[in-house]
Amino acid sequence: MNTFDCVIVGAGPAGLSAGLTLGRARRYIAVMDNGTNRNRVTQQSHGYLTRDGITPQAFKEAGVNELKNYPSVSYFHTTVTGIRKEFGGERMIVRTMDDETFYTEKVILATGVQEEFPFPSVREFYGKSLFSCPYCDGWEMKDQPLIIIADKEEHTMHMARLIYNWSSDLIVATNGVELSKDCAQELKERKIIIKTEPIKSLNGHNGYLEKIEFKTGETISRSGGFVVPSFYRPNQFAKHLGCEIDEDGTVATDGAGRTTSKNVYIAGETEKSASSSLIISAADGQKAAVSVNTDITLERF
Repeated sequence: MNTFDCVIVGAGPAGLSAGLTLGRARRYIAVMDNGTNRNRVTQQSHGYLTRDGITPQAFKEAGVNELKNYPSVSYFHTTVTGIRKEFGGERMIVRTMDDETFYTEKVILATGVQEEFPFPSVREFYGKSLFSCPYCDGWEMKDQPLIIIADKEEHTMHMARLIYNWSSDLIVATNGVELSKDCAQELKERKIIIKTEPIKSLNGHNGYLEKIEFKTGETISRSGGFVVPSFYRPNQFAKHLGCEIDEDGTVATDGAGRTTSKNVYIAGETEKSASSSLIISAADGQKAAVSVNTDITLERF
């Protein structure tokens, strides 16, 4: 019977970090992942100490290989299709698309989030010349002619102020949204061009941006830039398991990965339904794992 102390759903930095910590704690762990991690489209991952510039796939493979050093950890390449509590809530049943059933005392949700963009063609360039995180990719884009695509004023201003540190050759495109007089003046003072016309298309080759065409017929040349996506959870596990979710979409926790639903823990981007860096997500996974191990210890001692 597939029975574990904890099932970790998702093998991004949060899930892998949690698996490593619990494996070293000699807990019987199943880590399940279907390869849809959000950063798989990027060429390099940055900002993770000792791994700066590593490809997302190499980072993941290194993490999975480290788990193999601990015999109590099992890794499954599969999609979790359902999780439900049974036996008075003291045990959970996890089912996968392979029609396998797993039993576990604890679950860590670490499936991350996915992006939604203002228009579909962004995906053609996302991860190669259009990015969402200046801390991850700003260095590589420094001093280039860039565009910022954001359709909310607060996002536009935040990104413009931040990215100006890497490149002052900026065009802000709001895709049809007018900026307030004060915000527009602030940008103009720094010679940042504002384009409020709706975008018709992004043009380039092999994922590398060359031009932006507006619905007015005007085109401008840009070599890359940053876009502000919205984020969503790819599943409803937290909701279905009875976790309290705040109005802003954040899953309520005790600050150490415990949700309001007994035996359900959460880590990484899944908790806030927002983007995060690799190193912060890994730290979140380690915290959640310590909570799981602490709770198991106190329940069994």
